[in-house]
Amino acid sequence: MIREALGQQSVAKLPAAAVVVALAGLVDAMYLTVKHYTEEPVPCSIIEGCEMVLTSSYAEIAGVPLAALGAAAYFTAFSLALLAAFGNRFAWTFFGIQSIIMALVTAWLIYLQAAVIGAFCQFCLISAATSFALVILYLVSRFTRLK
Repeated sequence: MIREALGQQSVAKLPAAAVVVALAGLVDAMYLTVKHYTEEPVPCSIIEGCEMVLTSSYAEIAGVPLAALGAAAYFTAFSLALLAAFGNRFAWTFFGIQSIIMALVTAWLIYLQAAVIGAFCQFCLISAATSFALVILYLVSRFTRLK
């Protein structure tokens, strides 16, 4: 009631959580993009294989690093989730479509790391976790009363 009297809008919880997760994904993807263009090695402190994954033929599409495409996807997800957090239902619907596509692409990329490249990149796995978290947040919002 006080919020309404002050003209403040309530913030939807799941889209707000998606804003934070998408921002984390954006930071991760931007880090990998910068490392790609500066040709600096990516330190793999948890698992080995980052360089093998990041320098494989699957790391680019038409000369554009997948990390840059991921950064664009995460920025879009961040923007849509931010709009949705303040009540834009269309933005949340588009966010849902995008998060599903991102999760499908992520599943393919994990398959490539496991079955084709034979190595994993910890930063790629962080991106995968954020991508899957985004689609889970969207699906929870659609199939529960939690908003």
